[in-house]
Amino acid sequence: MFLNQTAVYGLRAMAILAGLAPGESLTAAELSRRTRVPQQYLSKVMRKLVLARLVRGQRGHGGGFSLGRPPRDIRLLDVLTAVDQSLESGCVFGFDSCDLANPCVLHPIWSRLKECTGHWATESTLADISNGPVGSPEQPVAPEPAKPAAARAQRRRQK
Repeated sequence: MFLNQTAVYGLRAMAILAGLAPGESLTAAELSRRTRVPQQYLSKVMRKLVLARLVRGQRGHGGGFSLGRPPRDIRLLDVLTAVDQSLESGCVFGFDSCDLANPCVLHPIWSRLKECTGHWATESTLADISNGPVGSPEQPVAPEPAKPAAARAQRRRQK
């Protein structure tokens, strides 16, 4: 996919926070555990989300992170913008001058994908992804990372 890692981590964190009960918050450590994002990296992502006022951060005992407004009022585009993710990516082949006047071979298909992605980000809110047990302690938002030996064994079986 063409979302950078910071954007993916931001969406993971926001999906978790959107599933919390009103007034509930999560510590950085718990949010890191549920998103499976390293805590140092997550703190940088969360800072951007706090600065954009999408998230409230409370320091100290009893502190943590919670949404800054209701999930239905936070578009996925708001999250992506807060973490500096642009949906206006260039040419899929990396050409400098790929546009309607000078298209590459994949330009028509790539343009449709960008249009659909823009629609998804603009029309979808956190409420759309927070219905259900997303990110509960029993149901983390991201799968367990593969163990190196297990991943190698699985690749061998697939050959």
